[in-house]
Amino acid sequence: QVQLVESGGDLVQPGGSLRLSCAASGRIFSINAMGWYRQAPGKERELVASIVTGGRTEYADSAKGRFTISRDNGENTVYLQMNSLKPEDTAVYYCNVKARRFSYDGRSYDYWGLGTQVTVSS
Repeated sequence: QVQLVESGGDLVQPGGSLRLSCAASGRIFSINAMGWYRQAPGKERELVASIVTGGRTEYADSAKGRFTISRDNGENTVYLQMNSLKPEDTAVYYCNVKARRFSYDGRSYDYWGLGTQVTVSS
């Protein structure tokens, strides 16, 4: 199996910064993409940012210019640096990994972390 361990969520004031981390471990042959999603109360889960092998990134419009996603390939870890946080960024943030488990199996599987709470409030 694949395990994702997230950290970094906290209570922060508007305008503040946080850095989320997610480390993937377990039966992984290769990782195709890593990303962060978030879900606020009463809302659907939405993509915040993702990064694929090769380094191409994608951001939600709400994250552009404020958030930066990065990846440490050697450690199978993805980071989300969040600056200029706003109250509307308050949500549970989930790590997502799309990975192949075996060399002989070309399928990519989705794995999710348990989530880390980010609260932006004064």
